Amino acid sequence: MERKTLIWFAVASLSPALVLTIALLAGGPLTVVALIYVTLFVALADRIGAALPLREDAAAVVFARNLATGLAVLQLGMLLLGVWALTAPAHLGLGETVCAFVALGLYLGQTGNSNAHELIHMSNRIRRQLGATFYAAILFGHHASAHPKVHHRFVASDDDPNSARLGEGFYAFWLRAWTGSFVAGFDAENDMRRRNGRSPRLLTHPYIAYISVSAAFLILAIAIGGPAGLFAHVMLAAYAQMQLMLSDYVQHYGLRRGQRANGQLEPVGPQHSWNAPHWYSSAMMLNAPRHSDHHTDPGRPFPALRLDATKMPMLPASLPSMATLALFPNLWRRVMDRRVKAWINRPLPVAVEDTAHAF
Repeated sequence: MERKTLIWFAVASLSPALVLTIALLAGGPLTVVALIYVTLFVALADRIGAALPLREDAAAVVFARNLATGLAVLQLGMLLLGVWALTAPAHLGLGETVCAFVALGLYLGQTGNSNAHELIHMSNRIRRQLGATFYAAILFGHHASAHPKVHHRFVASDDDPNSARLGEGFYAFWLRAWTGSFVAGFDAENDMRRRNGRSPRLLTHPYIAYISVSAAFLILAIAIGGPAGLFAHVMLAAYAQMQLMLSDYVQHYGLRRGQRANGQLEPVGPQHSWNAPHWYSSAMMLNAPRHSDHHTDPGRPFPALRLDATKMPMLPASLPSMATLALFPNLWRRVMDRRVKAWINRPLPVAVEDTAHAF
């Protein structure tokens, strides 16, 4: 049973890659199959299974490292394959192009982002750099700085650009969070360099690395498909970025940390992130919807993330479904604003306990 738990993470994250790769190479009706797989199939699978139990043994840690590393390499290759497939002459028809673009963008933004997120939190420097490479490939390299150094420090407060405010629509959030996280991450890196006493040489700045890697992928896109390849890469990157921003928007919408008497923020707790127990989309996104426990312990590998509906606010539907709803701000507010207020006004929770057997 424990071994099967880990297998589902591999199945849910790798099977869309297989379907998408075949669809990008072969074209035709398989592009429709790929789109159906990453949307309707995932939604249906969520309805027929229970949340996966956690695994926190040594074998699970090794599995998480290996799967994350393999996925990152695979997804970087799929990004370039997508550029080729979308721009190769007479390879895909208009409908096939649309289906392939949406399916690949969803996969890179949902599974790819979740996987890179795992990597940038790992202790191994090479794996962290691999995660940063993925973000730079989708032209979002600054996230590798802003996420651990700003978001995790100031989450659920107005000092975090990526924590959506109550009543804020997604599109306004997207613009504010993108620019805000770029600047905040840059400032955080500069502050760290000054504290470490490093020379302020420009070429050693992480942002130079992010921009350089992004430029390298854009050059590869031009080599693959010319100006059309450049356009395809930028559009795939933008669509994948949107999925990342939707996840941030949904997972922290309206939740705020209180301030102590000395003006400092209260510690991050399970009450400061929205979660979802839906098993298949969670496995596909490497337990990213178990977001509260990640913020409580950012270094915890994804198979070990805990879930407890008594202490963590729960979304009314899966994370991908709620991300889709967020594209319609009026409907989103109708569904979520009352839930935010109900959660804020709930009786104060007791101290966090072990949730290994939750769900």
